[in-house]
Amino acid sequence: MSDVDDKPRAKAEDKPLADPGLREPADEQSALLQAADASLQAEGEGAAVTELGATKYVQTAFFAAGITIAYLASKVLNAIWNILAEWPAAARQVPQLLRYGEDERPTFTLIAGAVVGLFLTVHYYRKEALRRWAGEVASELSKVTWPKREQVTNGTIVVLAAGAFATVYVGLLDRLWSFVTTLVYGA
Repeated sequence: MSDVDDKPRAKAEDKPLADPGLREPADEQSALLQAADASLQAEGEGAAVTELGATKYVQTAFFAAGITIAYLASKVLNAIWNILAEWPAAARQVPQLLRYGEDERPTFTLIAGAVVGLFLTVHYYRKEALRRWAGEVASELSKVTWPKREQVTNGTIVVLAAGAFATVYVGLLDRLWSFVTTLVYGA
């Protein structure tokens, strides 16, 4: 699965430098970089993206969680600020609550929410166990065989047709039963 060559490579220190045919380590490193670039170009431009594997999904999930946390934190902080500003005892104790109007408060709470979201995201991303668990989940999800577009379209059509048929059938039965009960019990 890995694009990395698993063969052990000889270190530059292991080779005798007395041989005039040997290159310096810097030349060897540049040659390895050129070979890697050539192999990436030979495999296509999409090869660099696949090297991240499930990690890109984990990072995207943490990024999305950070944005969500920032948004929710800003809304909660704004609500708390508005409640405290309307509370007379809090306004007397902390007159700075009334310094900004209701239309200016969301700007400050959005900045505070962004700081909270960034802090929590970085804090939890640094936890190895959580990152490993998220990586395992993403790895398992990458093994899932997702249905093709045609299969999804056909399944949707079947569900809609069955729902329409059931609706018409139950509607007709309701009308029939209503007619029968009107005949039996009268109007």
